[in-house]
Amino acid sequence: MNRVKEPLLQQGLVRRKLAKGKTVSWLFLLTCLLLPTRAAFGLETVSMSIPTKTFQLVIYPIAQERGYMREEGIDLNLVFIEATPSIQSIMAGSLQFTGSGTSALLALAKGSAPLKVVIAASDRVLQWFLVRPNVSSPKDLKGKKIATTGIAAATTFMLRQILTKYGLDGNKDVTIIDPGSNNQLTALISGIADAAILGPDQRYIGLDNGMKELFFFGNEVKNSWGTLATSDKLIKEQPKMVAGFVKATLKALRLVRKDREGTIAAMTKFSGVERSQAARVYDDLINTFTTNGTVDDETQRNDLVIIRQVAGVTNDIPNARAYDFSFALEADQQLNRIGWRP
Repeated sequence: MNRVKEPLLQQGLVRRKLAKGKTVSWLFLLTCLLLPTRAAFGLETVSMSIPTKTFQLVIYPIAQERGYMREEGIDLNLVFIEATPSIQSIMAGSLQFTGSGTSALLALAKGSAPLKVVIAASDRVLQWFLVRPNVSSPKDLKGKKIATTGIAAATTFMLRQILTKYGLDGNKDVTIIDPGSNNQLTALISGIADAAILGPDQRYIGLDNGMKELFFFGNEVKNSWGTLATSDKLIKEQPKMVAGFVKATLKALRLVRKDREGTIAAMTKFSGVERSQAARVYDDLINTFTTNGTVDDETQRNDLVIIRQVAGVTNDIPNARAYDFSFALEADQQLNRIGWRP
């Protein structure tokens, strides 16, 4: 069974220590709990952090529950940790993989962190731009307020690029506001904001409450989404384990693209949403999944342009410094050679 732990920052022990100013205590505890060990029957416990229960991340519990990880000698331990502490834990060696690939690239851009993205679940950005009923076109956004996940969020920089395509200056013609975590939809529906950047779940709620969809980011920009990252050290010291992890993930990715009912059931269990909602998400988003866990060079370059803007750096970042899709490409070829199908 897939073992999912509650976020460690919510545990009482860590809260008490943080309250005393011992800011490194959570990392020490995380290190003790998550260091890879040998599980029963010779399986190696490998820990991966997940920041949210979004659709593209369902491939990892599927890879565990379908036995794909075990076939590669891995006992997958999924833990819910926010992006920043997950990157610090990767660097400390207490996590092996993180689903916060964008944050890994930011750490690379800001401080040359030895990290790489090894899987891209989606080749389209799963974010939507919803507006109030009185907004009919992008030009109507001039002078309006837009709720985002942050002034310096990657999707905010993407939005500015999109607005430029429609003849607007994203820095002058609109006002970007941050209403707080997960409050973008509330700000939109209440009228505090005239538009908002929303993920799949909030998008549906917004549409059901009379809001209008102005555009889908995946149709406007060429960037990746749902990326998995690990450390250069792990790639160098344990390439066999990394290869096995990626291969198991690709099997799950293939299953998701082929098995609608099985994926909907897994999504319902993973995220806790009702089946009807999971089915709605699946039917809308299944074609955004990559076929082999990789994205092309142009998409990688576009990702890094956004990363540099968010990080506030001007130095060029070569694709090879940020991405290593060799494991995914090799695993895909292996599965093709043996004719593997879910």
